[in-house]
Amino acid sequence: MSTDLPHWPEAVARKTLPRVDSTMSEASRMAPHQAGPVWILAHEQTAGHGRRGRPWIAPAGNFSASYLFRPGVEPAQAALYSFVTALALDEALCQVAGPQAHLAIKWPNDVLLNGGKVSGILLETIGLGPEAWLCIGVGVNLAGAPPGTSVEPGAIAPVSLRETLGFAPTPDEFLAYLAPAFERFATQFRTYGFAPIRTAWLARAARIGTQIRARTGTETHEGIFETIDESGAMILAGADGRMAISAADIFF
Repeated sequence: MSTDLPHWPEAVARKTLPRVDSTMSEASRMAPHQAGPVWILAHEQTAGHGRRGRPWIAPAGNFSASYLFRPGVEPAQAALYSFVTALALDEALCQVAGPQAHLAIKWPNDVLLNGGKVSGILLETIGLGPEAWLCIGVGVNLAGAPPGTSVEPGAIAPVSLRETLGFAPTPDEFLAYLAPAFERFATQFRTYGFAPIRTAWLARAARIGTQIRARTGTETHEGIFETIDESGAMILAGADGRMAISAADIFF
């Protein structure tokens, strides 16, 4: 990991907390009084959560943060920031881990390290209309991974940088890489739309062209993961033809 940290993005605030229930909850409390974008980093969360309210277990030394900002777009467009964030996470992890790390992005936005889940992303909207805030929660297993028993059967096992590579940055150091990377991809998205983000994401995607299972709330579909479309939906080619899946749990 380089000792020369990137420049912190202009006009973006930073708040570091020793302990909080969750950075997402803190962001919700801050939103009514916040003037501009802010990264909220917690060294300890007592009630962190992931998708569908699942608990997010973060051993000491892991990265738990949320980015609160106004995207100024409709909810469907705001949801595409999950791909922006995944690319930023992938870049930051590449910078701190070096070439020995084998990284890939699992649809829609988990980052895999040597085939194991090293990070997760959660998006929540606060408020309505063009003045609504978007809160992006980011968890990264830097120092340790939760036990394999904490994930459902068949899910990808969690891993950490320290356990996999023998070293890890501190949460504050990792944020110094993630915030500029996010700003770069977010600027690209705001300027040129989703097309270049989609191209960059596909170049880093795990299991493109291979057989996967996609489980929605009521059904499970199997097929070849062909691509993602302009809305970010996964295109799956199965026995019944091609289908677009906008939300699902993916199993390899």
